[in-house]
Amino acid sequence: MAEASSGALAPQLPVVATTVADVRREIEIAATRPHDGFTASASGRARVALVPTMGALHEGHLALVQRAAELADVVVVSIFVNPLQFSDPSDLERYPRDLEGDLRTLAGRGADIVFAPEADELYPDGDTATRVTAGRVGGLFEGRSRPGHFDGVLTVVAKLINIVGPQSILFGEKDAQQIFLVSRMVSELNMPVTVEAVETVRDDDGLALSSRNRFLDARERRAAVTLPHVLEAAESASDRGIDAVLAAAQAAAMGEQLVDLDYLAIVHPATFLPVDDDYRGRARVLIAARVGETRLIDNELIHLGG
Repeated sequence: MAEASSGALAPQLPVVATTVADVRREIEIAATRPHDGFTASASGRARVALVPTMGALHEGHLALVQRAAELADVVVVSIFVNPLQFSDPSDLERYPRDLEGDLRTLAGRGADIVFAPEADELYPDGDTATRVTAGRVGGLFEGRSRPGHFDGVLTVVAKLINIVGPQSILFGEKDAQQIFLVSRMVSELNMPVTVEAVETVRDDDGLALSSRNRFLDARERRAAVTLPHVLEAAESASDRGIDAVLAAAQAAAMGEQLVDLDYLAIVHPATFLPVDDDYRGRARVLIAARVGETRLIDNELIHLGG
């Protein structure tokens, strides 16, 4: 292990694997190594947790890694910008990539292995003919704005689960629709993995952390706090029913010229379908908007009708 200039030991970098064979070998090595507080799975082996990411890591990702380290003995972080979930080629090209910076971010934070394949490692024949279909909910909200997005997400998540073999897979609550669809896939396809949702990490002003926030200039960054303000307004009106919630949220969204609202919806947590006008109970408010040229999403769980 290298020493820092101060004489202190530098934080340990995770092992990097770029092929399926390599990551499986590194997991096998790590899983058979003695661990403090060993938490054996039903098979008697060390438990493995997977944190799927597309890189450009921030404190939100690190919260997932921290929770993964609490659940498992071996933590695998995948860093892969998945082409299947981009309907706009320019968005795929623009997505931030900084593997060296991501490894430094992960150093000493609980990640044991980073799986960072190239696209042709996961899709050796190019565009794969076999995909997981997200169904009706996959075509709503984010799926309506980004056709085919969730088919791409579920396909790559299914591949990662098969490659890594984790007992737990972790996602941030900011991507609520993604968590719903992954959880349904895992249940319906009898995948032996538990989906763990970790609370959204926010900046001091309430904006949800996102890799895309780095695209915002100073003026756009100030305007972006409109999204959490909309959710706060919705929650404050939740005891008065759905009409009041929508009115309060829409009022909070108005007036900021740099924010172009894509959708604002209220869905049932168990179905992710829009709730009826007379619905009372737990619901999730969803918002997506373009701030300048950057598209952001957020959500909040509320209780309609007090």
